[in-house]
Amino acid sequence: MPRAATASFFLRRTLQPPSATMKLASPLALFALAPASASAWTSAAPRSLTSIRSFPATVLHGYSTATTGEAATESFRLSFNEGDATISPWHDIPLKGSSDGTYNAVIEIPKMTKAKMEVATKEPGNPIAQDMKKGKLRDYHGPIFWNYGCLPQTWEDPNEKHPELKCFGDDDPIDVVEIGSKALAMGTVAEVKPLGVLAMIDDGELDWKVIAVATDDDLAKEYNDIDDVPDAVKDGIREWFRWYKTPDDKPLNGFGFDEKWLDAKAANEVIEETHDAWKKLRSGETEAGKLWTGKE
Repeated sequence: MPRAATASFFLRRTLQPPSATMKLASPLALFALAPASASAWTSAAPRSLTSIRSFPATVLHGYSTATTGEAATESFRLSFNEGDATISPWHDIPLKGSSDGTYNAVIEIPKMTKAKMEVATKEPGNPIAQDMKKGKLRDYHGPIFWNYGCLPQTWEDPNEKHPELKCFGDDDPIDVVEIGSKALAMGTVAEVKPLGVLAMIDDGELDWKVIAVATDDDLAKEYNDIDDVPDAVKDGIREWFRWYKTPDDKPLNGFGFDEKWLDAKAANEVIEETHDAWKKLRSGETEAGKLWTGKE
């Protein structure tokens, strides 16, 4: 099957209704490669800064963003501002949303793009940058089919062992997979409601994946808990994260709790636990190591 057809097949399967069953026979069916013309920054557009200059969602929250460096290079940075002051998207944007049960999500990787962008936890101000591995910029081998980012003011403590899973945290803010119908630009601050959480085990570290939907998305009216999310979507997310490192000769990722998605209540509990860990990090009660907390 051609690359573009494989990607289209996977996406159709992912978006099928709850009654759909997923028959995933190979890594290519789980982790489709983008068309050859696609760049790491977008599935179709050229690498330019013009498409990421303005972010209405951040303006609505009182935040603006600015870029330095050239897109798809080691020098690129996307920083956050509130008024005239530079702020950290990790430490200064509040975790809680404007209504009960909602949280703010910082979008690092828009839907259908491949560049592995992330909040730079060790850099002053924690701008968004493209991750590096062995001196090379990191790209996924195929596009991610959902908006991906993190929840501010959270931290998965690498010094804390989970009582059931016996794994330590991965030293990052908690990840969020936003499954709404719209592609959200890098740097968007989106208010989301959590629907569930998956305990991924990556190289022996606990790396929680919160599944959520933006509160202004039409799907938010339909989805309130994990059982409301189509099985094809839940399975697609789990299998994407199981396989995504294998093209680099890395092993499959595993999952705790019998690979099951935990419900919205459990997701809220995990978020609050990581928020408490962040509070200890920020206050200095927990040693920060190389992480930038703005308290030096």
